[in-house]
Amino acid sequence: MPVSLDPEVNSICFDSRKVGEGSCFVAQVGTKVDGHQYIDATIKAGAVAVVCQQLPAQQKEGVAYVVVDNSDKALGIMADNFYGHPSKQLKLVGITGTNGKTTTVTLLHNMFRACGYHVGLLSTIVNKIDEQEVPTTHTTPDAVEINRLLRQMVDAGCQYAFMEVSSHAVVQNRIAGLTFAGGIFSNITHDHLDFHQTMANYIAAKRGFFDGLGANAFALTNIDDRNGMVMVQNTRASVSTYSLTKMADFRCKIVEDTFQGLLLELNGKEVWTRLVGRFNAYNLTAIYAAAVLLGVDQDEALRQLSMLAAAEGRFQYVTGKGITAIVDYAHTPDALENVISTINEIRKNSQMLYTVAGCGGDRDATKRPEMAKIAAQLSDRLILTSDNPRTEDPEKILDDMEAGLSPDELSLVVRISDRRQAIKTAVMMAKEGDIILVAGKGHEKYQEINGVRHHFDDVEELQSLLNN
Repeated sequence: MPVSLDPEVNSICFDSRKVGEGSCFVAQVGTKVDGHQYIDATIKAGAVAVVCQQLPAQQKEGVAYVVVDNSDKALGIMADNFYGHPSKQLKLVGITGTNGKTTTVTLLHNMFRACGYHVGLLSTIVNKIDEQEVPTTHTTPDAVEINRLLRQMVDAGCQYAFMEVSSHAVVQNRIAGLTFAGGIFSNITHDHLDFHQTMANYIAAKRGFFDGLGANAFALTNIDDRNGMVMVQNTRASVSTYSLTKMADFRCKIVEDTFQGLLLELNGKEVWTRLVGRFNAYNLTAIYAAAVLLGVDQDEALRQLSMLAAAEGRFQYVTGKGITAIVDYAHTPDALENVISTINEIRKNSQMLYTVAGCGGDRDATKRPEMAKIAAQLSDRLILTSDNPRTEDPEKILDDMEAGLSPDELSLVVRISDRRQAIKTAVMMAKEGDIILVAGKGHEKYQEINGVRHHFDDVEELQSLLNN
């Protein structure tokens, strides 16, 4: 049967619904749907080429079929080629880890913009081309979208781009074909075991990012994390380390930690920053180190560090009626412990801490009792509530959280599945001088219930309650 080996392709699609005239359809074996079953439909819609792991029983005349071992990886390489290798035309730096990714990439973007560079950003909160915002729905977009955005960044004159690299993206080959100038490891703690099943798999996924770095790249790792050196054991990149407790290439010491900011000593030089908490000391050290590794003068890097403000939804303050409320994205056991511990280190004995926390539905359920126990042990009062229940029963999620609590801990817990009422209750319970932590959603502006996203913003709720 005659086949075309050199069709003119005007788009690459992995979603059969987006195929049009002149498309190349890449059939992926997904976790829920196998794209191979849509091959014939995409040809009828105008696909002139098909990339697949298994040929269909019958091939259509005039269509190019290419068989590959891994369609996911092929998609990344093809997208890189299709958009003209944009990651090679700027310095692309990725960060992976359980916590700190969004803060680090956002502040690196802001720092390099302040230094006068054109800079791109791919983050959980938003994608940016300089200051032009492009909304996002995943920590790391699909391979086609990544390369399309990078192409736009290059065309706009961007010299640098900073992106979050999720463990899902590594396993699913969404970063295949990209050329990174550097990679940063923040930390690894309990998360995403609904996807990875075991911590060993989760660690291997993170390490896979560093395994793929080239010899001309840098690999910056946090050696205070017990997996810090594991991440870079097979990398070809030039390894640099950072730490708050050990000898490292970039060493940080916390001199002061207050609600107004951190006074840090970085490689022997002091700098005052507007961010709060030990976890942010790690983020700031990584930012400083990455800037220096990318060629920024050390003193200039310190100057810029002192002017950075926290990313949206990360230890974000709302004040009123003499009460300090803090909104934070903490949605893992480690992140929640970091945030509450930071508050406890700074607050006075007379200040009560009221924590409002929940866990998302259709996600790793094993962390629910652990998060509830951490919040109950470290707070004066805990209000358990909904996060994004998605398709799960909110009361079932709260049952899972309460299962981690002792009878004594349960006596200090209030259970309110309606998040708006839970936040309102915390404000009613708090007195002047007290502190409220609303954890889990951070920057998110919605509450997802049964597949529908309803507008909901923790910051807006607190502003309304504390200022009216």
